[in-house]
Amino acid sequence: MQITWLGHSGFRIEIESAVLLIDPWLTGNPMFPADRRDEALAGATHILLTHAHGDHASDAAAIAAEKAIPIACIHEVSEWLNAKGAARTIGFGKGGTITANGARITMVNATHSASIDFSDGGLLPAGSAAGFMIAGEEHVIYVSGDTDIMADMGWMAEYHQPDIGILSCGGHYTMDMDRAAFAARKYFNFRTVIPCHYKTFPILAQDASVLRSGLPPGIELIEPEVLVPLRF
Repeated sequence: MQITWLGHSGFRIEIESAVLLIDPWLTGNPMFPADRRDEALAGATHILLTHAHGDHASDAAAIAAEKAIPIACIHEVSEWLNAKGAARTIGFGKGGTITANGARITMVNATHSASIDFSDGGLLPAGSAAGFMIAGEEHVIYVSGDTDIMADMGWMAEYHQPDIGILSCGGHYTMDMDRAAFAARKYFNFRTVIPCHYKTFPILAQDASVLRSGLPPGIELIEPEVLVPLRF
């Protein structure tokens, strides 16, 4: 299994026979090297969107059309994408599980705003934000999506038992490093934590030192490098 950071909240996860693109915002992402786009998208089988904000979803329809792959996301966003002519969508809801080339993907709760961003500055409410539990190859990956700490993390951890946590923790728009460390200590039994939604802009945390110092002994914190695969 491989997890590769695409910068910001974007990831490429190779698990079972699936190549999942999570929130693949590449165009205009200051962390992503534009000349390596083909490498990031090679062999992709599915796109997963946590919510419709532009720094997560703005490239999804174009990538889906280019690669002829489906976009899996909350129902309301899938309906909007269908209306805009997206080739294929898989709309589902929190608590729902889909299978993608052998990987099992369950949508779970996140606490964050959710809207579609328009180029003229307008916003359209679009369902709600979500996270994912991705199971396969004897691992469960928790992709938090944009969220703060929430009590739901307690039952989500107990039920799904994720061993890898990909946590949005740059602060300002999501929980910060200290809050993410608290969530990991209180609710989860991770073996590995990977931070995201940080470094992209000056307003966000620029390193994960606070998260690292707040994690219990025995949890490996990996600060990813863009397009450098992490193998598990």
